[in-house]
Amino acid sequence: MGDLRPIIDELSEALRKQGGFGYVALTTLAENGDRTAAEEIYEMAWEQLHSGPWSEVHSAWRDAFSLACLLLSNCIERENGDLEQCLKYLDMGLIMGGLVFRPHLESAISRAQKAREQPELADDEEDDSQTGDGETGDKSEQNYRNRSFAETLLQSLKKLPPGSLSQARIRARCLPSLETFAREYFMPGEPIVITRAMLDWPALTKWKNLEYMRRIAGSRTVPVEIGEHYLAPGWKQELMTMGELINRCNSPEVTSTNRPYLAQHSLFEQIPELRKDIIVPDYCALGGGEMKSVNAWFGPASTVTPLHHDPHHNLFAQVVGQKYVRLYSPAHSSHLYPFTESMLMNSSQVDLDGPDLLNFPEFEKTSGMEYVLEEGDMLYIPPKWWHYVKSLSPSFSVSFWWAVTRSVPSDTEFEDADERP
Repeated sequence: MGDLRPIIDELSEALRKQGGFGYVALTTLAENGDRTAAEEIYEMAWEQLHSGPWSEVHSAWRDAFSLACLLLSNCIERENGDLEQCLKYLDMGLIMGGLVFRPHLESAISRAQKAREQPELADDEEDDSQTGDGETGDKSEQNYRNRSFAETLLQSLKKLPPGSLSQARIRARCLPSLETFAREYFMPGEPIVITRAMLDWPALTKWKNLEYMRRIAGSRTVPVEIGEHYLAPGWKQELMTMGELINRCNSPEVTSTNRPYLAQHSLFEQIPELRKDIIVPDYCALGGGEMKSVNAWFGPASTVTPLHHDPHHNLFAQVVGQKYVRLYSPAHSSHLYPFTESMLMNSSQVDLDGPDLLNFPEFEKTSGMEYVLEEGDMLYIPPKWWHYVKSLSPSFSVSFWWAVTRSVPSDTEFEDADERP
């Protein structure tokens, strides 16, 4: 912990200004391996994180939470070597803490994973000889769609919103050039499905094997949405390991009220090993390509993201399973009845799964576009386009959000670029 001392001293000064004298007093004890002190500062920081709106939590308390997770993990490792418990607290620091101690958390996670995997190395090598990188594997969990995929897909299609499969179909093209994509879709702000876009992604085969996912991420803690969707009554969030999430996704007892969904989570920052399985599309470089977020979406059949719009350019990559997508142009915004509350102004009050035309009569005047995304498809969603997404099978998707920081090259510049060696 010697290398942390200057950072801890600086944090302690900031916490004193925020009234965190108790936290500061216990930090040295926690550094020296006092688990009770480490648990105390963890609880103090946790309480501060939940003392009001997240945006109003002082950054010093977020860093204090990260440090508490780091110190508590160290105490647990010294005391009983429970690496699963260590990883839980280290992940909590990554998910909810600040940035100052992030490199130290990531380093500790790497050490814990290596220590955890070492005793299982022989077993892993035996498993790898049978399962490879995800193309075969245990037949009971070889594929997300192991349990009667055709039946699951058919039942999901029956549960699509009214009017589905009768809307205009979103145009699809096989790997358009960067110039074509820019001229015909990016610059005009038109959606497009790009087919055969991920043939070089390791994820396209590896992620079908649940044992691969368990081995890489099974012990890592992630935030999971529980319920129908974020606008539905009873919706909540829980923290669980990826292994627990996989088990829940495969449970026959999943219903609309307990359905789990890892939604819009920066999983690839948290678990860099999975980041190696995906490739940022070249299309994301257009307009300067300032990447805002790369998020994971993983869950069972029938997960729903209700009708809403986002401020950034979005390439939505369907890696495993199928998803139904409905889009509406920003021109229809007034007929989609956005919420007036500031936190939900980008969401529609219209529930596509059961539109209330008595209260929202103008919705009947709208016309949408739709598509069933297959594995290997990417959907470009321009900023402000309304979209609804429903999984037709167990599914894993990746979204790339990026912002424009400069103008897109003109036709002449594209031609000049084509002539360069």
